[in-house]
Amino acid sequence: MPTEVILPKVDMDMATGQISRWFAEEGAKVKKGDVLFEIETDKAAMEIDAPASGTLRDVTGKERVDIPVGEPVAWIYADDEVYAPISPLVGEMSAKPTEGGAVPPTSHSVAPPSGLPAISPTRGEISQSQGPARATPLARRLAREANLDLSAIAGSGPRGRVVRADVEAAVAGKGAATPAQTAAEIPAELPSAPSPAPRPMSDDQVLKLFAEGSYELVPHDNMRKTIARRLVEAKSTIPHFYLTLDCELDALLALRTQLNAAAPMRKTDKGEAPAYKLSVNDMVIKAMAMALMAVPDANASWTESAMVKHKHADVGVAVSIPGGLITPIIRHADEKTLSVISNEMKDLASRARSRKLKPEEYQGGTTAVSNLGMFGIKDFAAVINPPHATILAVGAGEERAVVKKGEIRIATVMSVTLSTDHRAVDGALGAELLGAFKRLIENPMGMLV
Repeated sequence: MPTEVILPKVDMDMATGQISRWFAEEGAKVKKGDVLFEIETDKAAMEIDAPASGTLRDVTGKERVDIPVGEPVAWIYADDEVYAPISPLVGEMSAKPTEGGAVPPTSHSVAPPSGLPAISPTRGEISQSQGPARATPLARRLAREANLDLSAIAGSGPRGRVVRADVEAAVAGKGAATPAQTAAEIPAELPSAPSPAPRPMSDDQVLKLFAEGSYELVPHDNMRKTIARRLVEAKSTIPHFYLTLDCELDALLALRTQLNAAAPMRKTDKGEAPAYKLSVNDMVIKAMAMALMAVPDANASWTESAMVKHKHADVGVAVSIPGGLITPIIRHADEKTLSVISNEMKDLASRARSRKLKPEEYQGGTTAVSNLGMFGIKDFAAVINPPHATILAVGAGEERAVVKKGEIRIATVMSVTLSTDHRAVDGALGAELLGAFKRLIENPMGMLV
């Protein structure tokens, strides 16, 4: 039996992926461990190896097309196996994309002798009558809202999956599906249901507001779709509140200058270079990590059953990349020196921009830092990235007039805003955390001991 090559799940939130390019062609000889193709997820590009040795056949996974996780994209035949092409009745890929833009995968069935049932080597192609109807989450919601029985709707998606178009057709026809509950079964009086959440404008409603020909449509890639989904989820499910204060930077800037001047030189391919070059952001990361350890109750994540109290401070740092952003994580930042944090952050940011991060390098974390100071932004509020309970938004350092002991003087001041999940961190606790951060920024020698 040929070995099935599927689109693997390489990210915790991954539902679909795109093959950015194939390294092997139809009919190519491959060895187990050879790189077959490259996956483009919402956050990284990863190379996928061949699961077996043999000849690559029936390459159905197209490049730059959304493909559901777990769907077959090719098969590998061993040298002693007879190649049986996909039956044209079931193996031809529809030219019409399914819901979400994914192209339906082919069913890898071998045409049987006359009178015998077709046998498919692909798992999960058992009659749908033996289990619950296969349907996309959107189709299930639409069917539930329309009071339709999913098992009575013929699915047109991969492996008979019911998709949005099938439910919409059933709603329009009212004959393709059986209502899940007849009118006689509905009580005479029902308790008032909560008002449904407002829906965003449809694509057609938006486009009707602009003159035809005055715009260009750029399809969303996986990264933009995931960013949009997670931001809506975060703002809809996390009760945000915000705390802002100002930090004086003069002592930190002076220490940074001294530390950079004292950096030892090392040989590189481009000649001698300092062993490290600290940035203000490196010191912000360290200060945030140490503040969390000083206020451990704020170093937490919310779950419905318990509060997750973290033993270390793993700080995610927002990095802008083409088409979106990603938050690589400095693990155990509370234990690392400024020079280690600086060099590690430069490496993570470089690989993030080339989309070469591993999932474990950007998943998880206990807090995050987002710095827009380099763009001259004075202050802003960032959106919390679950499972974090806090995120620190850092503005630009600028000279401002400050009053001390009745006298006005000039100081370099940076505004920071802490966004907090109110379920995990209350107002006083958030203020304590931000106060600890301010003390470390204004007395930076504390970060060296």
